[in-house]
Amino acid sequence: MASSHRFSRIRDQPEASCKPRRTLTAARITAGMSAPQWGQVRMKPDLRSLEIFYWVAEFGSFRRAAARLNTSQPAVSQRIAALEADFGTPLIVRGPRKASLTPKGRELREFAERFLRLSDELAMAFAAPNSHSGVIRLGLAETLVHTWLPVFIERAHNLFPNVTLDIEVDVSSHMVPALVDGQVDLAFLIGPVQRPSILDFPLCSYPLAFVARPDLPLGPPDARGLIPREAIARTAVITFPTETMPYQTVRDLLGQGGDVRPRLYSNSSLSSIVRMTLDGIGVSVIPPAVIGPHLEKGELVLLKTDMELPRLSFVAAIQAGPDRALLEALARLAQEVAAEQDLR
Repeated sequence: MASSHRFSRIRDQPEASCKPRRTLTAARITAGMSAPQWGQVRMKPDLRSLEIFYWVAEFGSFRRAAARLNTSQPAVSQRIAALEADFGTPLIVRGPRKASLTPKGRELREFAERFLRLSDELAMAFAAPNSHSGVIRLGLAETLVHTWLPVFIERAHNLFPNVTLDIEVDVSSHMVPALVDGQVDLAFLIGPVQRPSILDFPLCSYPLAFVARPDLPLGPPDARGLIPREAIARTAVITFPTETMPYQTVRDLLGQGGDVRPRLYSNSSLSSIVRMTLDGIGVSVIPPAVIGPHLEKGELVLLKTDMELPRLSFVAAIQAGPDRALLEALARLAQEVAAEQDLR
């Protein structure tokens, strides 16, 4: 989220006590300069321009910087051009595939990062919570929609009443590139996210289970009271999309030995998976935490098998940028909410 603090703009003006000749000479000198030289800056850059410059430098892309800052690419180009005009030197080399920094651009990047971090820390330390405003683009795994998301939204609104959450539900594998590209500010997803530019905050983990209607014809359990692998493989199995860990785990488990080829249905909508399971289409592999009411009513049951399923571990993830204080505060709030729900 961008800060709106600005540095003061200072322009050279003749003092009231200057003699006319000195004022005229200064005017002639100024008029004769086509552009200021480095070290002869006409004005101090505002924080927004430094922020835009930092993210262009970080991404090496005007397009990705525009997405990260929720602005247009022409606006980013105009800001960079204004900075270069103010400093009187090129800062960015615009290549066909990537923007790179000039020596002075690399020097300015260090200053910009320090300014942004200090401004961010100052705002979080001294500004009232209701002074923070804007839109946070939140990417979210659907599992959390069915668990503690409503509590988090209420807490976030109470803490930062003028901050709006723009929520997009998607699978974790899609959210990672969106986060890296700056299209999402904060993501609650299956982790860890092993990218050097991303910070992870552990949230919670949920076990997976084989789930079915109690009257689904799977045949009798074995002598240990377990549903055989072959019985599950003979029916339809519904779970998360093909690129996800649950799908790949179930595919491998059901494909081990035997002559029965498993029939897997991938689905990106957890609500749809639950509905298909309630309709008796097959066995689903989902977290029991999302179907508590259906289990209590006896509409669905957990199947006991000898196949071990992994847990889904979720993290809050943000860009490791200098202006992350508000995002980090929201990530830690999510940690608190998730921990409270685990204790229930």
